[in-house]
Amino acid sequence: MTATEPAASDAIAAAPSPQPAPGATPPRTPLTARAAAEFVGTAALVAIVVGSGIQATELTDDVALQLLANSTATVFGLGVLIALLGPVSGAHFNPAVTLAEWWTARQGGGGVNSRELAVYVPSQIAGAIAGAILADAMFGEPLAKWSTHDRSAGNLLLGEVVATAGLILLIFGLARTDRLRIAPVAVASYIGAAYWFTSSTSFANPAVTAGRAFTDTFAGIAPASVPAFVAMQLIGAAVGLALVAVIFMRGKTDAA
Repeated sequence: MTATEPAASDAIAAAPSPQPAPGATPPRTPLTARAAAEFVGTAALVAIVVGSGIQATELTDDVALQLLANSTATVFGLGVLIALLGPVSGAHFNPAVTLAEWWTARQGGGGVNSRELAVYVPSQIAGAIAGAILADAMFGEPLAKWSTHDRSAGNLLLGEVVATAGLILLIFGLARTDRLRIAPVAVASYIGAAYWFTSSTSFANPAVTAGRAFTDTFAGIAPASVPAFVAMQLIGAAVGLALVAVIFMRGKTDAA
C-alpha cells in the first residue's frame, strides 16, 4: 500500500459490500464501535489461545498434542473473529498490524490515522489482558498471575521476527493484489502454520504478548521476556513492509 495505492478496503470492491480484513482501511463506523470490536476481538483471541492451552495440558502430557490442540483452536477461532469483526474495525487485533497500516497511511495509502492509532492500540492491549484473565477464570486458574515461562533465548527472538514479518507480508500483500476477501482463511492458516515452523510458536503480536504475561499456564510468557519479544515483533513488521514494497512493487502504469 503505497502513496499511489487506493485504500485497502477498495481492494475488495468486487464484493457486494466492502469486507475489510486485517490491514484493510476500517470503515468509517463510529470510532467507539471500532475500539469495542478491537477490544472484544483481541480479548477473544487471547482467551482462545490461553484457554485451549490450559485445556490441552489438562487432557494430555504429550507436548506435541498440546501444541496441536492449541494451534487448531487458534486457527478456527481467529478465522471466525476476522470474518465477524473485519467489517467493523478491520479486525487488526494486533498493534503491529495497526502500526503498519498507520505507516502506509502516512505514505499516502489507505489506513488508520494517528487518532485511530491512539485508540486501537490501547484497546488491543486492554483486550489481551482481559482475555487472559477470562481464560484463567474459566478454568479455575489464579487470576492475573505473572507467567514464569521464560522465552528469552535468541533463537526464539529470531522466530518472532520471522513470524511477524511473514504476517505483515501476507496481509499487505493480499491488499496489494486485491485479495483481502480471503484474509480470514489466509491469516488464520498462516498463524496455524507459524505455530509449528517458528521456534517461538508465533506470538507475532505485541498485545497478545503482553496479555499472555498475565497467565502462568501453557501459553504464558514471563514479563521479563515481553520487551524483547515486542521489539522483535516491531522489527519483523518493518521487515514485512519492506518485503511488500519490493515483492509487490508497482510499475509506472499501475501507479498512474
